Amino acid sequence: MYVAVDDTDSVNGNCTTFLATEIINEFDDLDLIGNPRLVRLNPAVPWKTRGNGSLVMRFGKGKGKKDFIGSIEGKEIFCYEKMSSCPLNEDEMLERIIPLVEMNHEDSADPGVLVSRKRPDPAFYWKGVRTILDRETVDREIERIGAKTFEIGCGRGLIGSLCGMAWEPGDSTLELLTYRPRERWGTERIFDPLSIREADMTLPSTFNSWEERHQKVTMVPSTPCPIMYGFRGEKKEELLRGYEIIKTEPLSRWMVFLTNQGTDDHIIFEYSELVPDHSYYIEGDIITRARHEKGGHVFMEMRTNHGIVTIGAYEPSKEFRNLFDNLVPGDVVGVMGELRNEPRTLNVEKLIVLGLTEEYKKISNPRCPSCLRTMESVGKDKGYRCRMCHTSSGNPEREKTVRVVKEGWYEPPESARRHLSKPLKRMGEEQLFMFVNRRTP
Repeated sequence: MYVAVDDTDSVNGNCTTFLATEIINEFDDLDLIGNPRLVRLNPAVPWKTRGNGSLVMRFGKGKGKKDFIGSIEGKEIFCYEKMSSCPLNEDEMLERIIPLVEMNHEDSADPGVLVSRKRPDPAFYWKGVRTILDRETVDREIERIGAKTFEIGCGRGLIGSLCGMAWEPGDSTLELLTYRPRERWGTERIFDPLSIREADMTLPSTFNSWEERHQKVTMVPSTPCPIMYGFRGEKKEELLRGYEIIKTEPLSRWMVFLTNQGTDDHIIFEYSELVPDHSYYIEGDIITRARHEKGGHVFMEMRTNHGIVTIGAYEPSKEFRNLFDNLVPGDVVGVMGELRNEPRTLNVEKLIVLGLTEEYKKISNPRCPSCLRTMESVGKDKGYRCRMCHTSSGNPEREKTVRVVKEGWYEPPESARRHLSKPLKRMGEEQLFMFVNRRTP
């Protein structure tokens, strides 16, 4: 039996992954089949809370390989490779889940719960991670698979629940999430940053947990939610080793989730038009210099097959903005990011320099070929003339500029990366230049 839940949190607290652990704890008379899944959906939807994540679990009587994946209040949690049967029906399971949702949701949220023996069409995952779905379309699919539902408010969470349940993992990662005791929620988190650095440096498949340049932890949230930290990687063994290395205040529970984080699944590569609130990969020529605006944001324009597109690097991306300063008209780039509606800009998550133009700078006015004197300017864009010989020239003396950029991929620092954005580390790529941030904002 599949169980999915979405939209229970807000910026003020709660966490749908914590609710998932409550549901897992409730069904101790059943086995967990496979890891619980944290499925991130379209990060560009205007009404998202924090990470737009749907939680999906499968319950039944397990068989096959048994895997240790977590602990809840001292009780070890295992999952099984396969399922033989599920003795409970949809209504029985929903009846036990509803009180947990009612106790663990924010008043401003619109939770939705889906319980089904049958999974939705996988196409709904791709629609959910790349587009915006309407409730009517989702309701038809819920009816088709015969699922049971529960909702609070407008029940928008049912959309995410259906799309998360539809995910068939291809490229995937893992996240070990740890949780604080309820009495600690909303208080300052206590942890040892250097232990997080050690875990990041010694466990090669992990990512987005530490910024070495700024000696900064990036895996500990600042919101008053139940989570202590989320440690991401590709290998469960390394995450468990990290759990032993990282030193924090006492924890109440932890769980390893299978996720679509760090996969770029949200990026649309084939399209006939650019629609706001979607994320794209776009190639084109840079046609303007970087433009700095209030707040420390940087913008420039590129010419594409779909017209002129404004691309932006925002203040949280820090030294990544310096890449924009080093691009010039004529450079060819490919960018990934969310297309915003107002202002209509593409918020760059990652950029590849595909081709660099040669850039020259003026070093002096030209010399007269007859008398070798330096010519004088006739006027702006009107060329140069020798006062003595009356010879003329249209071009100054120039020299080729040494470009502080090379062809290849560039990404923001760890703290500015989106959940779904694939790190260069996972792509087998390495950023050739690490720009230094010289800005004051």
